[in-house]
Amino acid sequence: MKAVAIKEFGGPEGLAVIDIPDPAPARGQVLIASEAIGVGGADVMIRRGALAAYGFRQGHVPGGEVAGTVTSVGDDVDPAWVGRRVWAFTGTGGGYVEQAIASIGEVLPLPATLSAVDAVTLGSSGVVAHFGLTHAHFKSGEAVLVRGAAGSIGIMTVQLAALGGASSVAVTTSSPERGRRLRDLGATHVLDRTGRGGPGDPVGYDVIIDVVAGEEMPSFFDRLNPNGRLVVVGAVGGQPPADFGTGLMAAFQKSMSFATFSAATVTESARRAVRVEQFAAVGRGELRTVVHEILPLEHAVLAHQKMDAGEVFGRIVLIP
Repeated sequence: MKAVAIKEFGGPEGLAVIDIPDPAPARGQVLIASEAIGVGGADVMIRRGALAAYGFRQGHVPGGEVAGTVTSVGDDVDPAWVGRRVWAFTGTGGGYVEQAIASIGEVLPLPATLSAVDAVTLGSSGVVAHFGLTHAHFKSGEAVLVRGAAGSIGIMTVQLAALGGASSVAVTTSSPERGRRLRDLGATHVLDRTGRGGPGDPVGYDVIIDVVAGEEMPSFFDRLNPNGRLVVVGAVGGQPPADFGTGLMAAFQKSMSFATFSAATVTESARRAVRVEQFAAVGRGELRTVVHEILPLEHAVLAHQKMDAGEVFGRIVLIP
């Protein structure tokens, strides 16, 4: 079958379409004929080699989520899964393929109202957004800032904060057009990438959800209200400076908090429950998925070029 692998760490041109043997599900696994594959920020970081210290090697097949139809099951899996439309988390890779393997505990049936494309646009991003806000102890009436709001995680965070009763939802983004689209999704204030706004924009926030990290992250500590919390849920901008904690210590009297969040720290059952509810919420029209573009699997290089260029609003989806 066709797959896309990282032949060389670095730029998108290091990705290559390869042929690999058709997989077979082992005990507790299912085989899925992929209909849609999500392209995420983690895929980009792995491709760049930024996560090589965590064991990722050249030859790795990226991609963490797929949607499609179960075609076979391994031992200890109910055969009734065969023929069902599902969303699946494939782990830290293995998703850029025509046929994907997933553990049954990470497989979720798709409601009839949800397309495969919408499923991979929402599946992982919605969970990170939900638990990122939970990790920040967000509550109704608080002011929220979403840094890097134009990606799929940011878009879901904006919607969930608005639905959760935030007093305001500010966003950082790169253009007025993106700002307009984010307002349509629930943002109340649009700032530039540095967090600068205009008259009438909030000057402080109770919660900042940061999808970017990078060198500029510490400058956002100044935007926190007393007892404010900044939670990093992504690092598409790279690692923050090694001494970033000095900003928190310098503002000791404000009792500010910093944390990171990974969905891997949440139980499988908790992630599953949130996905079930969010999939249903899309069907009810309460949440909206935003697809930037649908591309053939063989065009994964182009997808990553768009990601690197910062052109993406929402999620790019690959189709085998």
